[in-house]
Amino acid sequence: MASRTVAAALAVVAGAAVAVTAPSTAQAAPPGDKDVTAVMFEWKFDSVARACTDSLGPAGYGFVQVSPPQEHIQGSQWWTSYQPVSYRIAGRLGDRAAFKSMVDTCHAAGVKVIADSVINHMSAGSGTGTGGSAYTKYNYPGLYSSYDMDNCTSQINNYQDRGNVQNCELVGLADLDTGEEYVRGRIAGYLNDLLTLGVDGFRIDASKHMPADDLAAIKGKLTNPGIYWKHEAIHGAGEAVSPSEYLGSGDVQEFRYGRGLKQVFTGGNLTSLKNFGEGWGFMESGRSAVFVANHDTERGGDTLTYKDGANYTLAHVFMLAWPYGSPDVHSGYEFTQHDAGPPNGGAVTACYSDGWKCQHSWREISSMVGLRNTARGQGVTNWWDNGADQIAFGRGTKAYVAINQEGAALTRTFQTSLPSGTYCDVQSGRSVAVDGSGRFTATLGAGTALALHAGARDCGGGSTDPGPVSAGASFAVNATTVVGQNIYVTGNQPALGNWNPAGAVKLDPAAYPVWKAEVNLAAGTSFEYKYIRKDGAGNVTWESGANRTATVPSSGKVALNDTWRN
Repeated sequence: MASRTVAAALAVVAGAAVAVTAPSTAQAAPPGDKDVTAVMFEWKFDSVARACTDSLGPAGYGFVQVSPPQEHIQGSQWWTSYQPVSYRIAGRLGDRAAFKSMVDTCHAAGVKVIADSVINHMSAGSGTGTGGSAYTKYNYPGLYSSYDMDNCTSQINNYQDRGNVQNCELVGLADLDTGEEYVRGRIAGYLNDLLTLGVDGFRIDASKHMPADDLAAIKGKLTNPGIYWKHEAIHGAGEAVSPSEYLGSGDVQEFRYGRGLKQVFTGGNLTSLKNFGEGWGFMESGRSAVFVANHDTERGGDTLTYKDGANYTLAHVFMLAWPYGSPDVHSGYEFTQHDAGPPNGGAVTACYSDGWKCQHSWREISSMVGLRNTARGQGVTNWWDNGADQIAFGRGTKAYVAINQEGAALTRTFQTSLPSGTYCDVQSGRSVAVDGSGRFTATLGAGTALALHAGARDCGGGSTDPGPVSAGASFAVNATTVVGQNIYVTGNQPALGNWNPAGAVKLDPAAYPVWKAEVNLAAGTSFEYKYIRKDGAGNVTWESGANRTATVPSSGKVALNDTWRN
């Protein structure tokens, strides 16, 4: 969504949903066997290009979605990207050359590109854009004048009135008259320009605020009218405009999906996920785009966020394992207030630094992309639950997932439909042996998951049977940080940096506030260790107290569950 006041502007209106008949034709889910999109929110284009090569392509992501590329109003806030002033590719995230280079690099890595596209409106004020274009509200020289705007110049205030929603101004933004042929042509011209640069699809921002017929007409003007579209149309009970109206020209984001996951993971029972999707009244799977969170919902509070720790991570595990919709994985940055723009103007020099969360590369999340690709076309099999917050299910003969959201460990023998053999649990990196009856026994720690699939039989990258897990230590420490800080472990072993902070082992924040890492150490080794906190400038803070001590067992790893000592 394009506004800075989304929670207020898109409040859910109580009442019964309005029944609307969708057009008979529909755009299918993204083409190909890889349907997961990494949404690189406010990443500069050159940073996206590196991510395509280094992480997105290797993990199996099919698509990357980039933030709006067009020239927009100046300002550091994230929402400035959603107030266009021209259709030049001249935003803060990069120029035309950087955009083209990013598209080419991502394509070389096997990743298609979706551009977030703001076509409902222009700016809310006057000034000079990020590319130097002078503008006033309702007058964008060489592009639009007041004659190209809808006649209603007041803000939307009644979501039960179709005309108010689609003709008035979304939080004061100059509303384009998309029923006007000239406007349709200029919008199509912009999208066609992106197509010449190799873009593979579009997310259409604020679709609900434009009539579905207008959008279909604009799409019909494209050089490739069959190009993939993903509509942002937020569901609100009793509202005049229904998301299903837009299924005729593209997939539609199913906002109830993310809201439902928050409901389940923060107070419901995971058992209720057994029929998650159409069984909950959502749109049909093949035409729905889904997410755990996006940039609006994580700030508005109606979905989980990275601040929810293991619940957030486990919700992603479920989403990527469950055969409903086409998933988006939001990859953004830490924020303490709603309007905060991207660190370093969108330049990502390294993940987990300067506040960049890089959710797309968290092991617990990125490892599930390959599982989803492998399990494509397989239905749910072998469902098991404990009646509360422990569940497990298979995807035919291709995959099996178990999730333990409870506060105690889960040990059991699981029944799968997997062929016998050794598999790699892509969540932990440990080997799991499945017997001839499709069974295996495993222990899941509190707030963890297990995931096996036919495409990951080898944890080590060598033989088909990686053998026993090497000896060492599994570190987990509960430690809070602020933007730009990370947690490390060091100690009196070379593998721990020999007490030198520069050689300390960086811990993974995927289950924040718990930071984790595994380190190989020789069996029987007794060692000392402590946790340290580093900021972006390299400043080091040691936890208080005496050195911690531990001993590696004769086989396997010693599990260390600690709390930072202030």
